[in-house]
Amino acid sequence: MPYTRKKRPYKKEYVQQKKRGEHGNRMERQRARRALDKKGVTRKGKDVAHKKPLSRGGSNKDGYTVQSRKKNRAAGGRLSSPKKK
Repeated sequence: MPYTRKKRPYKKEYVQQKKRGEHGNRMERQRARRALDKKGVTRKGKDVAHKKPLSRGGSNKDGYTVQSRKKNRAAGGRLSSPKKK
């Protein structure tokens, strides 16, 4: 754990995110997570997977689903679909 002996610099991290242009995407992800929480979907070990990735211009309006973190991160910015036999 990196911040065991000192406080996490949230304000500094926020400024850095704004500089990198990540703030908008982070807000979209938070909105999607809150919407899933309201529906009662459990998120332990899960990620919000957007049908059109936020990094490629997608939004919550395009739709999202819940996937395992491993599967979502392995998709490489695209919604992975089940394998066909």
